[in-house]
Amino acid sequence: MKISNLWVIVALLTPTFIFAAEIKEEVLENYAKHAQYLDVKISPNGKHLAATSRNPEGTVQLTVLDIKNNKILSVTQGKGNESVASFNWVNDDRLIMTMAREVGSLDMPLPTGEIFAMDADGGNQLILTGPRSDGGEYEFAQLLDMLPDEKDNILIYTRSMMSSEPYLDIYRMRTNSGRKRSEGRIPLKAYRSTNVQVLVDREGIARVAVGVDPQADNRTIILAREGANKEWYELASYNTDEGGFAPLLLNADATKVIGLSNSQTDTQAIATLDLKTKKETIVAEHPATDLSPIMSLTKGRAQELVGAAFEYDSIDAVFFEDIQDKRFVQIVQALIQSFPNHSVSINSVTHDNNQAIIRVGSANLPTTFYLFDSENNKLLPLAAATPWLKAKEMPKTEIITYKTRDGLTIRALLTLPPGKEAKDLPLILIPHGGPHGIRDTITRIDGDAKVFAEHGYAVLQPNFRGSGGYGREFLELGHKNWGTTMINDMTDGVQHLIKEKVADADRICVYGASYGGYAALQSAIREPDLYKCTVGFVGVYDLDLMYEQGDISEAQAGRNYLDQVLPSTPEERKAQSPVHNTDKLKAPVFIIQGGRDVRVPKEHAFRLRDKLKAQNHPYEWMMKDGEGHGFYKPENNIERWEQMLEFFDKYIGE
Repeated sequence: MKISNLWVIVALLTPTFIFAAEIKEEVLENYAKHAQYLDVKISPNGKHLAATSRNPEGTVQLTVLDIKNNKILSVTQGKGNESVASFNWVNDDRLIMTMAREVGSLDMPLPTGEIFAMDADGGNQLILTGPRSDGGEYEFAQLLDMLPDEKDNILIYTRSMMSSEPYLDIYRMRTNSGRKRSEGRIPLKAYRSTNVQVLVDREGIARVAVGVDPQADNRTIILAREGANKEWYELASYNTDEGGFAPLLLNADATKVIGLSNSQTDTQAIATLDLKTKKETIVAEHPATDLSPIMSLTKGRAQELVGAAFEYDSIDAVFFEDIQDKRFVQIVQALIQSFPNHSVSINSVTHDNNQAIIRVGSANLPTTFYLFDSENNKLLPLAAATPWLKAKEMPKTEIITYKTRDGLTIRALLTLPPGKEAKDLPLILIPHGGPHGIRDTITRIDGDAKVFAEHGYAVLQPNFRGSGGYGREFLELGHKNWGTTMINDMTDGVQHLIKEKVADADRICVYGASYGGYAALQSAIREPDLYKCTVGFVGVYDLDLMYEQGDISEAQAGRNYLDQVLPSTPEERKAQSPVHNTDKLKAPVFIIQGGRDVRVPKEHAFRLRDKLKAQNHPYEWMMKDGEGHGFYKPENNIERWEQMLEFFDKYIGE
């Protein structure tokens, strides 16, 4: 596979003045485009590559290539509005894939729940599961394990599409015929807004299951069993507010579960949970940030815990001493050293580990796929996910820190306009959505930040209290405080940049999406003299309305979550709701909403608009009827950015 040599028109880097007429359309188009290459995987014998890519019509298709002859063996795409969603190699010559389709006026593709299979050359195509399969079952299926030691088999689970509280049924399935054999039922229900996680051992036997009981205040339950046809028993359970163990995978001999835990630590540590003694042991922890495990691979399957990855002042990793697969660690260390401060992951490997597909990217490096030959120590670029984006031309994003008024240390991302001195710049504050458990990270590109920086604005993205990644205490400091101390943290970040003379105190605006949209309005309400304009995108504006409308409140698990994180009384929720405090606003408001948003229904936007209109407060409005919780269509994001830039230019441009 060769990288397409696409060219891009480079925007001027040092504009003297900012006007609405100077909006760089090429920049907007480049960041609005969906990735051309989504995934690349190598066959177990290393002879074939498979890749999902987007055709000119926007449909995602699966292409299979013969590496030696550089020959396309097949190109497969769904019917009508269906796109390939995911794929895996079953063996050297056969693949499975799933599909997603556009539903109604929604533009975001939704998974069909079916599993398809085909040969590398496109032949012997079968629909293995779902209503269109020979069995015709109305069931949603998902892959559990590729069973690398069984040539044609995979392990799947299915759950009924007709039940609101289905059990999970496990099957071994032959991908060349669709025949399946029952491997039992998981004794946990997948309640609405929850899921059941299943871990299997090296023999493909389901050994651990994790579920959530909404009737017990979202209590997490971990079940285990000694082997096939054995009785399930409770391994552990915990409440969401007391810390716990999150299983990830079984170790090689299936005696322990490897997972993430904050039952004994504040941050997420790497830990093991013994299946017999039920004893939890901390393997590695960082005092200030969460860890994630680095596993060696055998036949494409995670094998040995060899290290830990984390993001704090930079993207980093540590490796353990007493490990068996030293060759694998040496390879990973060499790859990390080749791409400092970028996210490096192994996408897929051959069964002998001699060849691997490497995925590299960060906030400052567009994602690129490489073919790594470990025997010859060669790294060959295969495909750039977004070849029209060039790292050297992008505004740079860095991690900064500052102190809050009550002494917390906040880590934030700062993106600066290229070709400009970091002095007295107009600033846009962008609080992230979520808000809990989410954090802004330097591991990926944020289109909003890059677009605004390309147009002369500094962009601050703070990981305020309540954000994920910095420990349970930090996260829980945000509970009940959506509109108070969380907002203070954002304001303190802006004041830090003003004090450092990076930002011009008279040219500050705030914008966000989802919770970030709420925070954008609430910030302008709490600091009416600081922000010269505010933009809310699919934002929450009435906290009580979250209990009445939207998909969160439709399930008991969601209502439990709202009780945990929102202010407890109607009076407190009203005091922290932007729609009830618009009289404190001075900044002009821009409201952007998706008409089919089920997470934050459009009633939030209507209530805010009507309140502003009644008070004769200046506002602008954008509603896209076919969009949901965030815009999916590139043309809608381009239009959104155009109007936002005009809005910012009007109030804080030079």
